[in-house]
Amino acid sequence: MNNLNSLVFALWYILPAYFANATPVILGGGKPLDLGLKWIDGERIFGDHKTFRGILAGLLVGTVVGTIQGRELLGFFQSLGAMLGDLVSSFLKRRLKRKPGQWTPVLDEEGFVIFSLILSKQIEPVPTKVILFLLVITPIIHFGTNRLKEKLLIGGNSGESEG
Repeated sequence: MNNLNSLVFALWYILPAYFANATPVILGGGKPLDLGLKWIDGERIFGDHKTFRGILAGLLVGTVVGTIQGRELLGFFQSLGAMLGDLVSSFLKRRLKRKPGQWTPVLDEEGFVIFSLILSKQIEPVPTKVILFLLVITPIIHFGTNRLKEKLLIGGNSGESEG
């Protein structure tokens, strides 16, 4: 597989996770997943941006994308991985005393992809080259979509999603 084919395949492969990760920004909101509870360090477990509606919407949309691709089981597991990865990242950001919406390298861009790849590995494993492409291209896409969001939502911030 040449580099261009690997890149196109990588993006096609991870599409359910990308959609799942982006969906809570649009469809999230409502009751926080942590119900306002705090961890032993006195900080919120996840924060207000991680909501029941956002998690469920992300799972649904990512699974639908996988189904459209003809890979419904992979779509579900990638979506689940994206939501779990985002929650783990949010949990770690709270432990690091990062403010909601404050950019945190690696946690903001890679967590959802890494968990998606881990959960989908048993269903449809991919070559290492594809994984490397995803780990390189995802932060670039994340940066670009956040800049676009700022332009569309004048005065918006590039912070953490409402998941």
